[in-house]
This record gives sequence, structure tokens and C-alpha cells, in this order.
Amino acid sequence: MKKSGILIGFAAAAVALAVLASSMVVTYPDEYRLVKQFGEIVKVVKEPGVSFKVPFIQTSTPVPKQLQLYDIPKSDVITRDKKTMITDAFVLWKISDPVLFTRHLNGQVAQAQSRISATVFSSLKSVISNMDQSEIIENRDGKLALDIQANIGSALDGYGIEVLAVETKSLDMPDDNKQSVYERMISERNNIAASYTAQGQSSAQKIINDTSKEISVMKSEAQAEAEKIKAEGEAQYMQILSEAYNDESKADFYNFVRSLDAAKAALTNGDNTLILDKSSPIAQIFYGYE
Repeated sequence: MKKSGILIGFAAAAVALAVLASSMVVTYPDEYRLVKQFGEIVKVVKEPGVSFKVPFIQTSTPVPKQLQLYDIPKSDVITRDKKTMITDAFVLWKISDPVLFTRHLNGQVAQAQSRISATVFSSLKSVISNMDQSEIIENRDGKLALDIQANIGSALDGYGIEVLAVETKSLDMPDDNKQSVYERMISERNNIAASYTAQGQSSAQKIINDTSKEISVMKSEAQAEAEKIKAEGEAQYMQILSEAYNDESKADFYNFVRSLDAAKAALTNGDNTLILDKSSPIAQIFYGYE
């Protein structure tokens, strides 16, 4: 009798533990817990910790809460100028509404990835098809990703999915197109460089012409000033001569000095003899001082 009582006690304890375990819901920080009753969601546990449900009748299912990364398969897209490019992108996303996620995608991450892949590729294709290849290359590190994400809009909201970012790991051309594109880009850059060089040469020539014009004007002004000074000097010289000739004593001295200069000029090549006729103006000056 005593032994059967012990067995009944152990059985009751086991049943109690089973009921307690069945009623407990343990939620971890990186997940939601959906409590279901007969397949219908009756409760969503969003905070980590321990909560309770009706044992044996209700069940709990985990749904990821953490940030998800999905690598989209590489695909070909056509640009506005009919160039083929190969895109390789990834998406950062999370489950924003676990109820919608479970109802429409059965709570399966694989189904969510399939839906995200189709939506993002459609958006990427739409954005790139409205841009030229050169424009895509210039904006691949910023504006392109923002445009793709903006084009997705609320397309995935109905599935309880929020796309946080779409980034392109690579956006390249097929190998057979790369060389021709590189050559075209080099040619375009060379044309731009030639244009800058021509503009620089034109500006340099303008500066040279302006400088030459300024120099010419300055030289003309300097020559005019020199001629003016020269004319003033000659006027002063003529004034001095006029004053000298108007004074008889100065005129005689002036004539005397000029006669000496003339005589000096005649004594050249080592010839120290000067022969003058008495009627010579020079001789007259010397006779005048006898």
C-alpha cells in the first residue's frame, strides 16, 4: 500500500511537471513567439523572457526577429542605352510583422527570400533601365542603391517584411563588352582633356595678347615722354644759344670755343700742324686776340 502511494505521488509530480512545461513559453531576444490555438494565432510574444499559455491546447512557434541578410543571385539587366550589365546585390531585411509573415509565407525564411529576390530584382531592373550605363557607373556607390530601395516602396509590407537596405556588391559588364567600353571611356576622357588644353591655350594666348598690348602702350607712352623731354631739352638749348648770341661778350667767347673745337678736329692722325689762310674765319678769331 505504501509503495503504490509513492508511485502515485511520482506520477502526479510527473504530470504536474509536464503540464508546467507545456504551459511555459520561453522567448529569446532574437525571436518572436507566436502562440497558436487550433492553428490560429492568438498571441504574439515580442519581449524576451518566460510567459504562459494553455497547456496541450495552445502551441508556440518561433519567428526570427534579428536582422537578416540575403544575397540575391547575379542577373543580367539592360540599361537605357541598351547596354548589358551584370548585377550582384544583397538585401538587409527583417520581419516587421510576425503575424503577416506567418499567414502569407508560412513563417518560412526561404519563402521570404524568394519573395524578396523577385521584388528587389524587379525594382533594380526598373531603375537601371531608366539610366544610361555611364550614369549607373557614376552613381553605383550611393544614389543607385537609394533609388532601388525607394522603388521597392511598400511592396513587401503586406508580407510583414521591411527592407532596410539594398546594396550592390558589383555592377559590371560582360567580359566581351568591357574592352570596348574602356576604350570609349578613355576616348571620352581624352576628348575632355583636349578641350581643357584648348581652353587653357586660348586663355594663355589672351593673356599674352593683353600683356603685349599693355607693353606696346607703355612703350609708346614712354617714347612720347622721351620725345617730349628731348624737345624740352632742345628748346632749352636753343634758348641758351639765343641768350649767348644776344650778348656780345658771350658771343665772342662762344665763337672762340667753337673755333678751338674746329681746330682740334682738324688736328688728327698725329698731325700737329695747322695751316690757316688769313681770311679763314678761324684765323680771324685768332688775329682778333692779338
